[in-house]
Amino acid sequence: MKNSCFSLGYRKALSACAVSALSSLFLLSIFAGPLAASAQSPKELHIGAAADLQPVLPTLAAQYEQATGVKIIPSFGSSATLAQQITNGDPQDLFLSADYVHPEQLVAANLTSSRVPVPYARGVLVLWARKDSPAQPLTLDALTSPKVQKIAVANSLHAPYGFAAEKAVASLSLTDKVAGKLVVAENIAQTAQFAESGNAQVAIISLTIASSPHYRDLGTFVLFPPHSYPEIRQCAVILKSSKNQDEARKFLDWLTSKEIQQSLTKFGLDPAN
Repeated sequence: MKNSCFSLGYRKALSACAVSALSSLFLLSIFAGPLAASAQSPKELHIGAAADLQPVLPTLAAQYEQATGVKIIPSFGSSATLAQQITNGDPQDLFLSADYVHPEQLVAANLTSSRVPVPYARGVLVLWARKDSPAQPLTLDALTSPKVQKIAVANSLHAPYGFAAEKAVASLSLTDKVAGKLVVAENIAQTAQFAESGNAQVAIISLTIASSPHYRDLGTFVLFPPHSYPEIRQCAVILKSSKNQDEARKFLDWLTSKEIQQSLTKFGLDPAN
């Protein structure tokens, strides 16, 4: 009898333990989702960005990540090269071009969720030279100076700033005079490197690069007259293939917000509007 009573009590204890265990598992399943989500890596946004943004985007990205927790992973290059890579399937979420043309090509190819390119900034063209360059003291007259044998420019077919440089030189009636001096780079960042390394005495580059701490310490620059080249209207599109379209849209809204637009001048860009 004692044994049967003990057996019955033991069974009840086991049942109680089973119920308790099931309850614990149920509660764990409720909270496991949020806990697992919180343990996941932060959201990432992949951005193909024109080379003129190399001194700009890292600072803006850090500011955005601090505010939202979203990590920006940029890939820099000429606008034409980036557009071609995206056409070939490069998995970007957002494309920040240095012009309107290349984003529009992606829209026409039905590769974007954006119906039209979204302007986010306007670029500024400058002539830059090292402080020890024979072009100093620097003026636009250095383009035709006999002391200047090499002028670095970006490829006008690949880089919007290269196209703007070509038009600026033509506007100043200097095309024939400088034709033999031109050293052509793939993008605007490489153009600056040519003059930095001494492979060219001057470079026609973006104000974003010329006004960055590194290039400001190393050299000086002068502005081209704004009327001497077509407006450099830098535009963005969200890619249809992106799995983070909502996040891409939020970043683009932030980039075109009044507060951020007003801060662009310190980076060497003018507001989009």
